[in-house]
Amino acid sequence: METPQILLEHHLKALRLPTFLREYDKVSQQCAAEGVDSPRYLLRLSELELLDRELRATERRIKQARFKVVKSLDSFDFLAIPSLNKALVLELARSEFIDRKENVLALGNSGTGKTHIALALGLAACQKGYRVRFTTAASLVHELLEAKDEKRLLRFQKLMAGYELLIVDELGFVPLSKTGAEMLFEIFSLRYERGATMVTSNLPFNEWTEVLGSERLTGALLDRLTHHVHILEMNGESYRLKESKRNRPPKPGNRS
Repeated sequence: METPQILLEHHLKALRLPTFLREYDKVSQQCAAEGVDSPRYLLRLSELELLDRELRATERRIKQARFKVVKSLDSFDFLAIPSLNKALVLELARSEFIDRKENVLALGNSGTGKTHIALALGLAACQKGYRVRFTTAASLVHELLEAKDEKRLLRFQKLMAGYELLIVDELGFVPLSKTGAEMLFEIFSLRYERGATMVTSNLPFNEWTEVLGSERLTGALLDRLTHHVHILEMNGESYRLKESKRNRPPKPGNRS
């Protein structure tokens, strides 16, 4: 290898241009064969570097979001949940509600795809450059209690308040302690009109007191969450129940 190439590759590494380093020789040969001039050669390399950098940044955001699984709207069966406003979901997938610091509540009985919708909207936000965090209500309360015990609660609260979109899944599945409910309320209060929050719940609003344990706290929480809110109604037959019925072996003597 000639000295100029050694120096070039050294400089590209120092400048942290890995795609430039990997592709410059191949693109040079392509441009030479096509008679492309130097500015357009550099333009091609720059575009490749930018595209690769955006891809890596998106992958980092998805990893940092801590999705339990990556799902998109492409795999969601809207026909199975007629109560769900598909047009609103597609509008939310544009992520403009995040800039407006609006909230999203997905409400409905278990197994109707609320988590899938939450994951898909979170993924769309990551792909558009937003900082997202996904968690369940029970996990978030556990992290808050742990942070309090380790005397780093303020730092953790600041971290949770800083995400552009916070998704809290499964509010209502597990009753919360008085302390846990108060700490969860504090997170929502810190984010009020400062960041977008999405919550999924299998309970209607009038039953949230059973989880939070206090009518006063529930009222204050709903007051914050339902101001500037989009509500997704997702009642219908459970996906899991449908799948179970489809996979159930036929009874003896029954022929299809």
